[in-house]
Amino acid sequence: MAELCLLFDSDGTLVDSEVLLAEALASTLPGYGLPFTAARYLDHFRGVRFRSIVAELEAYHGALAPERLDEMEARMRATLEDLMAARLTAMPGMPQALAELSGYPCGVVTNGPERKVRLALDTTGLARFFDGHIFSAYTLGVWKPDPRLYRLAAEQMGFAPQRCVVIDDAAVGVKAGLDAGMHVIHFAHHEDGLGTPSGALKMRSARELPALIREISQRVARLDS
Repeated sequence: MAELCLLFDSDGTLVDSEVLLAEALASTLPGYGLPFTAARYLDHFRGVRFRSIVAELEAYHGALAPERLDEMEARMRATLEDLMAARLTAMPGMPQALAELSGYPCGVVTNGPERKVRLALDTTGLARFFDGHIFSAYTLGVWKPDPRLYRLAAEQMGFAPQRCVVIDDAAVGVKAGLDAGMHVIHFAHHEDGLGTPSGALKMRSARELPALIREISQRVARLDS
């Protein structure tokens, strides 16, 4: 088997947080003059940077003063942390899949802040699988769909892109992984019309992940021989 590095998205891939994030956005943004619903996030903005969502809304509803933006983001993130602490769970089957794949180096690559990711991993008990390897767009200064986020993570993990497997549920993350020249598994567990792009493998359940990783590992090993 070829040695691979597994790079996981967090929200909607490792942890079932997307509905909670949608709730936090829907309860916060309208109070600042930006109409928004949970369904809109789930249908159109999965995985997208918070400030990018806000910028799109501002284009239609008017710009907020910088101090109002900061206040709104702080309130949304506090609401989200409360929801995560009370209700966050790992994606079904993900702890078992990670346990089976424990021989592979693993990292988390996310458009979310590092504090949020650490809370998610600690709350769900998944932190033990990642040995502190967390790569946040807020820390590195580059956001999916820019492939540099996954490339920076691969570099810091000590792997070439062609030795990395991206596991991501969001369109922005799937695109980032493909454009980074990595193997990509699209975790297509939600029905939002997002097809799996050419070049990526589709996964409906985390329980499928170990077999898909073995398939990729065998493919890479054949190329090495």
